[in-house]
Amino acid sequence: MLRDFQLKKKKNNNFASNLESNSALAGSLPEQSAGSHLSCASCCTFVKRRGLLTGLLGAGLFAGTEMLSGASSTQALAAEASSSDSLLIDVHHHVFAPDYVRELESANLAEAPARKWSLARSMDDMDKAGVTRALTSPTTPAASFGDSSTRLRVARMCNEYAAKLAQDYPNRFGFFATLPMLDIEGSLAEIAYSVDVLKASGIAMLTSYDGKWLGDASFAPIMEEINRRKLVVYTHPSSPKCCTAMQSGVPGSTIEFATDTTRTITSLLFTGAAQKFKDIRFIFSHAGGTMPFLIERLTMLPNLNAEFGKRISPEQVLQIIRGFYYDTAQAAHPGALLSLLNLVDVSQVLFGTDFPYRTSIDHVKGLASYGFSKADLGAIRFKNAQKLLKI
Repeated sequence: MLRDFQLKKKKNNNFASNLESNSALAGSLPEQSAGSHLSCASCCTFVKRRGLLTGLLGAGLFAGTEMLSGASSTQALAAEASSSDSLLIDVHHHVFAPDYVRELESANLAEAPARKWSLARSMDDMDKAGVTRALTSPTTPAASFGDSSTRLRVARMCNEYAAKLAQDYPNRFGFFATLPMLDIEGSLAEIAYSVDVLKASGIAMLTSYDGKWLGDASFAPIMEEINRRKLVVYTHPSSPKCCTAMQSGVPGSTIEFATDTTRTITSLLFTGAAQKFKDIRFIFSHAGGTMPFLIERLTMLPNLNAEFGKRISPEQVLQIIRGFYYDTAQAAHPGALLSLLNLVDVSQVLFGTDFPYRTSIDHVKGLASYGFSKADLGAIRFKNAQKLLKI
């Protein structure tokens, strides 16, 4: 079972020691640019796991694809997981207010899932998988397009619609409030209204806005207020300003989303924002994007860049990353979970689906197939979210 290979605290400590040793080695090398490639034996830390991962992928354990072997067996596992735990909380579930869809259509930004979304579709998908509660948010571009008045209007309409769902179905929905992040005063006002009046469970942010990642100094007033309130911030990836339409036929969600998640984590770490705003609880989508795979490079960076080294140590990089939360949306498969769980404890992992871009049952099946213990599966399915969000 894959359970034998999940990283627990003891293994995490060993992994940390390896990374810290590699970081110390990097510190003894001549100073290089952050983008340089290092030639050292320590860079092979992860190679030993390749055979295991190759075998798992060859076994066809990706949920929601034709690679799933033994569909009936997987369905049985999913049914067992649903029956053993009565709760299932989805922290990555998208809804589309009708007025928001009209705004997207007028800007030629409405994708098919947004146009086809309905409350009935959301609830039907939840019911099929046994999802008992969903924390909703709009997805990219959220309130980041158009002029200032458009962004303010879009944020408010999304938040009031989500709050109405939570009011009408208090046992099924909660929401993360959307902010017009490029408008600082508007964002501060929206935090107060959404949290104090609409009773949002936290704040939803994209990973970048107009070429700025979340550690950018321009966002500091927003982060200061969120930190003061000790709120949860759920982040959703976006295609950064630098990197849109780079390859014909390959949408930003295929590559750039995962990369932009890593960019914003890097921004928070090396600008000092993560250390300064330590009372913000961040959730990163899709198992942290490419960050788990690139972790050794991130821990080496303070030794390669003297300015970064003044703000954060390799040990602090690991400590902060391990304190973040990560959802399973489009990541309920060995390729993502093995990498993530070799870095963070299962207590930091939350169930997410990315509906309507994927189905909830895909993720229930994927997690059931992975081989988690009953206790760990329950933690991911609902207990971690209950503790974090106090629901």
